[in-house]
Amino acid sequence: MKLWAISDLHVRAPKNRSFVEGISPRRDDWLILGGDLGESEADLCFVLDTLGPRFAQLIWIPGNHELWTLPHEFAAGGLRGVAKYDRFVELCRDRHVLTPEDPYVTWPGEGPRIVLAPLFLLYDYSFRPAHIRQEDAVAWAMQGGTLCRDEDLLHSQPYPTRNAWCVARCEQSFARLSQISSDAKTVLINHYPLRQEHAVLPFVPRFTPWCGTTRTHDWHLRFRAHAVVFGHLHIPRTLWLDGVRFDEVSLGYPGQWNGDPSNYVRQILPRLP
Repeated sequence: MKLWAISDLHVRAPKNRSFVEGISPRRDDWLILGGDLGESEADLCFVLDTLGPRFAQLIWIPGNHELWTLPHEFAAGGLRGVAKYDRFVELCRDRHVLTPEDPYVTWPGEGPRIVLAPLFLLYDYSFRPAHIRQEDAVAWAMQGGTLCRDEDLLHSQPYPTRNAWCVARCEQSFARLSQISSDAKTVLINHYPLRQEHAVLPFVPRFTPWCGTTRTHDWHLRFRAHAVVFGHLHIPRTLWLDGVRFDEVSLGYPGQWNGDPSNYVRQILPRLP
């Protein structure tokens, strides 16, 4: 029995949709879906309904794209902010898919006791140079020609800002993680990297304000991480820090990936060397 992970499927693109259709069944195994599967209910349902029968259990966390309210949806009074997130949680639960709103589960496979912790934490513009003030982070990014579409499409209602929503999510998650028994390891699963130095984007270096929060800097140690899974960057790789394996598991947009789909579905447990 194994735990696998992939994120950033972006199935609105036909090539990526075909990628999902080509993922091989592993019916005894579990699969983490690490956010940015698509931008609509239809996108999410396509991924869940395609992969659900191929795995024993799916685990979903949101990325920023799932939380977008597109212009035509906004004009029609569509869901936004927390209501949009809650709707996607409902769609997952209808399909018995685990979400950040469900009780954390203990990994049923072999090995040490490990609790799987899907997280939804957002970002607070703290992944920025030390000399840049938080309120100036977006302007700093724009000076380098970078602006995330979240600024127009990711609404935070009923929170006044995305920063406030991030603070609330981090506080809630911290409290829940603190309740995990001290004799258990964890797999921390978040769309965004937990550490600022992992948010390295050579082609868009000023995109970092939209890539996480420094509030999670020590969570891999504080919560005894056996592994950390994240996406968002579209740069799949493995990093090691303090004996903890950090896996960026994204697929990305067409043109950012090629080759055998099986190479992009990453094994998390049992942990590889």
